[in-house]
Amino acid sequence: MSTANPSSGGQDVRGRIEAELADPLRALGLDVEAVEITPAGRRRVLRVAVDKDGGVTLDDVADATREVDRVLEASDVMGEQPYTLEVTSRGVDRPLTLPRHWRRNRGRLVKAVLTDGSTLVGRIGESDGDAATLDVSGTSRRVSYTEVAKALVQVEFNRKDVVDDLDDDADHPDDSHDTEAGEA
Repeated sequence: MSTANPSSGGQDVRGRIEAELADPLRALGLDVEAVEITPAGRRRVLRVAVDKDGGVTLDDVADATREVDRVLEASDVMGEQPYTLEVTSRGVDRPLTLPRHWRRNRGRLVKAVLTDGSTLVGRIGESDGDAATLDVSGTSRRVSYTEVAKALVQVEFNRKDVVDDLDDDADHPDDSHDTEAGEA
């Protein structure tokens, strides 16, 4: 018989689900980023967010959905009440809370609120287990994760990536040698 505090029951179930899913999803190259259970009428909705280096594809989500379903069907963690399973990518609306989040978002613009109340907006550069380097208006600033109260990736529309610039240069090596129409 469980002696857990009833108010922490949802947290306990989420923790148990995450624990049961971690190894099977890791075998697919995926990390469990979040587990959420919300009521939806007589059912519940179980949302499992996954991520991996290089980003999650639709095939990854489909594979993860099958694996999560298999694991949960073999377990009693969800109980008898019906639920709807949703497996999704991490998304940009979730805060960067772990070193892998910073690593996976290299090159992205981030807004970081620091523990001293100040705010930095910069592009994520190198990162390791302790800190990330942000390019803030052309100046590199190494920020320890312990200094960050909250960090969110900023959505950028019409951003031209450095990689795109390199690809364009490879497609058109040196346009200065092109001849104009009518010249031979």
